[in-house]
Amino acid sequence: MKTVLILGAAGRDFHNFNVVFRQNLDYQVVAFTATQIPDIAGRRYPPALAGRLYPDGIPIFEEKDLESLIEDYSVDVVVFSYSDISHQNLMHLASRTSAAGADFWLLGTEHTQVASKVPVISVCAVRTGCGKSPVSRLVTSEIRKQDRKTVVIRHPMPYGDLAAQAVQRFATLKDLDLQQCTIEEREEYEPHICEGTVVYAGVDYEKILRQAEQEADVILWDGGNNDTPFYKSDLEIVVVDPHCPGHELAYYPGEVNLRRADVLVINKVDSAQQADIESVRRNIRLHNPGALVCDMACRVSLDNPELVRGKRVLVVEDGPTLTHGEMPYGAGVVAARQCGAAELVDPRPYAVGSIRGTFERYQHLTSLLPAMGYSDLQRHELEETIRRTPCDQD
Repeated sequence: MKTVLILGAAGRDFHNFNVVFRQNLDYQVVAFTATQIPDIAGRRYPPALAGRLYPDGIPIFEEKDLESLIEDYSVDVVVFSYSDISHQNLMHLASRTSAAGADFWLLGTEHTQVASKVPVISVCAVRTGCGKSPVSRLVTSEIRKQDRKTVVIRHPMPYGDLAAQAVQRFATLKDLDLQQCTIEEREEYEPHICEGTVVYAGVDYEKILRQAEQEADVILWDGGNNDTPFYKSDLEIVVVDPHCPGHELAYYPGEVNLRRADVLVINKVDSAQQADIESVRRNIRLHNPGALVCDMACRVSLDNPELVRGKRVLVVEDGPTLTHGEMPYGAGVVAARQCGAAELVDPRPYAVGSIRGTFERYQHLTSLLPAMGYSDLQRHELEETIRRTPCDQD
C-alpha cells in the first residue's frame, strides 16, 4: 500500500480523492494540504465523506509544511490537485517533493472525470478572470431557447461544513441564505438563479451529478479557476483572455483546457489590444488548430453611471480574479473608468485584519478592494475596510 498526500485548495483535491482514492485499497491518503483559500487548514475531511476506509476522516494542513508532512507520514506519493498555478511554481512543488523523497503525480482527465447519463457542456478557462460566467449564462440562455432544461453544476467552493455541503441545490435566492453561502458563491450562483436556472454545487460530485440528472435535459459544467471539468463533456468550451496573452500556455491546468477545447472563445476583444488578440490567436493555431474559435466582446455597464461620474470611487472586485488569478483589475475598474470616475480610491491604508494581510500578500493590488468574504469574520473585516475608506461612492 502506498501512502498519499494530496495538495489542494478545498475543491479539486476532494474530488480527486473521492473518485480515485476513496475506495482504493492500494493507497492510503494520510493528509490533504491547503493553499489559496483562507481558513481551510486545521480542519478535517469528515468521515461521512471520506468513507469506510477513513473512519476518523483525513487531516488538512498548510502547504508550507510539505516537507515535514512527507517525512512524518512516510509519504510515497504527492498528488497535485488544485488549479491556476504557473508552470514554474508547479515545478517548484514537484522539486520540493522529489527532494524530500516522494513521487509527484498529476492525475489525468481519464481517471478523474465522471460520465453522465445526459449530455454535458463544459465552460472552462485558461485562467481565473477570463470571463467564464458570462459565457456560461449565454450558453444556458441558448439552450433554454430550445425548450431544454439546463441544470448548472458549479465548480466547488465548499468553505463551510463539508459534510453538510456534500450535495447543494440552489433554486431560489433564499437557498443561498439557508446554506450560508459566501460572497464568492453568491456572485457565481445568483445570476443563474435569477434567470431561472437551478444550480448544484458541493463536495461529492458523483452524487451531485446523479441528482442533477433527474431534472436536467442538459447539464452545464460551470468551471472555476482554470480547472478541467469534473465530468466527461460532449462539448468543451474554453475561454481565453487577451488581456493576459501567453498565460494560456504558462499555467496549469489552463494549458490542458486550451489543448482539449472543442470551442475556444477569445473574450474581451472590445477592450484588449489587437496585438494581444493576435498573440492569443497564434497560440491557438499552434496548439489546438482543430478548435472552433469565436471572438466575444464582454461589455461592462452600470445601471446608474451618473452615480460614478466625477466621483472618488472605491471599487470592490472579485477576490479570486485578483488574488491567485493575479489580475491587477477586473470589471469594476473598467466600469468605473468608462463612466468617468474622477479617482479610484486606494483602500490599502484603511484595510483591517485579513484584508490587510491580503494586500500584503498580493502587492500588485492598489486602487481596488478584493471581495474576500470566506467567513463571518472576514466579511466583517471587508465591511469595516469599506466603511473606513473615504470615497464618494462604492
